Formats: sequence, structure tokens, C-alpha cells
Amino acid sequence: MALGLEGKKAIVTEVNEVAKTALSAVIAEYRGLTVEQMTALRVKARESNVYVRVVRNTLARRAVEDTEFACMQDALTGPLVYAFSIDAPGAAARLFKDFAKENDLLEVTGLSIAGEMHGPERLDAIAALPTRDEALASLMSVMIAPITKLARTFNEVPSKVTRAVAAVRDQKQEAA
Repeated sequence: MALGLEGKKAIVTEVNEVAKTALSAVIAEYRGLTVEQMTALRVKARESNVYVRVVRNTLARRAVEDTEFACMQDALTGPLVYAFSIDAPGAAARLFKDFAKENDLLEVTGLSIAGEMHGPERLDAIAALPTRDEALASLMSVMIAPITKLARTFNEVPSKVTRAVAAVRDQKQEAA
């Protein structure tokens, strides 16, 4: 069924709105995947808060024109599925990396983060980026480490004095 002009405009507008707020984008060829596999990919994407969409490349080029993902326009060839990370920069890359382990037919062709286009060889590095919660947790552990060490050091002084007094007491009891 052919898509009318209004339908095409709606798709471009929808993808453009998502691309304006997204942190990263990944494109992959899905040639040969079954409907069930694509449905499973979409379910995993919803769980990860990743926007996944199959769009005609001409419409996708127009949708990403005024966004930081305009650098991807040259790579938009072939049957592609687009994934935009909404919350965490590595979420879409992680989604496609995990899905490609089970389905060899999904082949990542490019990814974009912070206005730069990267090849599929960078998929592992971007997928390893921490989520916001993970980054905050590691930051807090780095910030609290010196305070914890200081508290342990202060706690050691009374413990040493107590052990020394106990040793003197034991020594005097043995001598008596």
C-alpha cells in the first residue's frame, strides 16, 4: 500500500522529533530477518527505552537533516532499521549488539553519537558506555572513597590505644 504525502510528512516529523532529543543513533541492515525476529527486537527496544523504526531512506534523510545525526545521511543505503537512544547513549548500540549475537542477519552499518559518524567497529565501545545510573554510582564511589579512608584512619587511633592498654593490662596481670 502506497504512503500518501501526509503519511510521509507524519513519519518525517515523528522521526525528527525523536532525533532531536536522542543521545545516539544506530543503523543496521535487517535483510533476511523474519517478522517474529523484528517483533522481538522491538520488544527489547521498548524495554530499553530505545526508539526503533524502519523508514524509507529518503524519509530518514529528511528527518535527520536538522539534527546532530545529519552526519549519517551518506550511510543511509539499503534496507535499514534505525534505533535512537533516548535515555542512555549506549542503549541502542547495546540493543543491536545483543540482538546480533542471536541473529547473524542483523548487521550494524553505522552509528552516530555527539554529531560524529562512526563505523560498525566502534559498536562495542559505544555499547560499553555506562547508563546514567551507572555513571552516577561510579562517581559517588570515587567521591566517597577518600572520606571512607579518613573515617577508617580516625577509627584506627582509638583501636590502637585500646589494644595497647589491653596489652599492658595483660602484661601486669601475668607479672602479678
